[in-house]
Amino acid sequence: MNVLIIGSGGREHCLAWKISHSRMAGHIYAAPGNAGMSDVAECIDIGINEFEALADFAVGHEVGLTVVGPEAPLVGGIADYFRKRGLDVFGPGKEGAQLEGSKVFTRNLAQKYGVPAAEGKVFSAEEYNEARQYIKSSKTYPLVLKADGLAFGKGVIIASGREQALDCLDDFFVGQKFGPAGNQIIVENFLTGYEVSLLCFYDGNNIVPLDLAQDYKRIKDNNQGKNTGGMGSYSPVPKVNQELMEKIMDSIIEPTCRGLQQEGIDYRGILYAGLMISEGRPYLLEYNCRFGDPETQAVLPRMEDDLLPWLLDCSQAKLKDTPIQWSDESCVCVVLASAGYPETSSKGDIIKGLEKLAETSNIMVFHAGTAFHQNHLVTDGGRVLGVVGKAASFEQARQNIYAAIKNIDFRGKQFRKDIALNVGR
Repeated sequence: MNVLIIGSGGREHCLAWKISHSRMAGHIYAAPGNAGMSDVAECIDIGINEFEALADFAVGHEVGLTVVGPEAPLVGGIADYFRKRGLDVFGPGKEGAQLEGSKVFTRNLAQKYGVPAAEGKVFSAEEYNEARQYIKSSKTYPLVLKADGLAFGKGVIIASGREQALDCLDDFFVGQKFGPAGNQIIVENFLTGYEVSLLCFYDGNNIVPLDLAQDYKRIKDNNQGKNTGGMGSYSPVPKVNQELMEKIMDSIIEPTCRGLQQEGIDYRGILYAGLMISEGRPYLLEYNCRFGDPETQAVLPRMEDDLLPWLLDCSQAKLKDTPIQWSDESCVCVVLASAGYPETSSKGDIIKGLEKLAETSNIMVFHAGTAFHQNHLVTDGGRVLGVVGKAASFEQARQNIYAAIKNIDFRGKQFRKDIALNVGR
């Protein structure tokens, strides 16, 4: 079966790598792909939002399954378009993708179907004065302000005090920092605890959870600095035991899926829950409608099953109610970012040293923001590479990764040194 992967990041490189090991896989295409994916996929010059051109390509090249990586085309309705053309596609339609495309939609769905989340309130730009009064009257800080729409992982701001919260409100409604994505916002209480990410296959009937991961959103060590799209991740998450996992499924995932069914929403793809575990209880922070990045890079290397049949069955609403088989090994992903990230990103800086890792069996490098320019591999985005290691322990995986990172060099290279630090098995 020929496969088309839509996207150009580390997540898509990891998906292509995993699918390339499938007994079912024929030719793998990536649109548009990146400079590092050529070892597992043929990159084609079609943008992620060119629905007609992508579908024409899938028809013309006998693609049996299209896997959509990024959220933007899903929110834009690419899965609906492909299905109308009679093409199998992994990813929810436009209605289901609202779970990520609109935090207000998700909050309303959670409230309607009893999914636990932080207390808060929704405000539109026309309710600016009411939002200011709400913030001023709050006796609990920090407060969390969330843009309703897509903001590339940067639309959530944690305000430590009243003045910062009011300034953030102005950023949303007056300065239009996030454009139309910030025309509605949620102001909610800050939950304390620890975050985990749970990705599930969901085909409208059956739910099959993947193994848990934990990611790191802040740019600097010890969770300091600005939010990013993700600076690293690890899997599994040892502190989540079977009892807690059952609570997550019973109180969050299953009520959400029942809600989608009752709302008449056809959802076939990844249901990705960002969760806060507070005093032993899970709360929903957000939903995403696709594989996480960089969680995918820490989860899929541990998956012992063939991924492609799972993707195909999910796309056809034929998921089997059986568990996925996982390696007992620990997996860690550390992201290398370009100079200026997350405010800006430096492009065109030459990347050196990857050839030194070519024969390193315990390290994988997934490309995110890379390109070829004048026969050189160069940076081409904020997050440049994901360095991934799998080992018997998190400590050994970390040692392998950080030793490998010393061999990689480009101007302004940024990375966190505390990914999976002090995580036991």
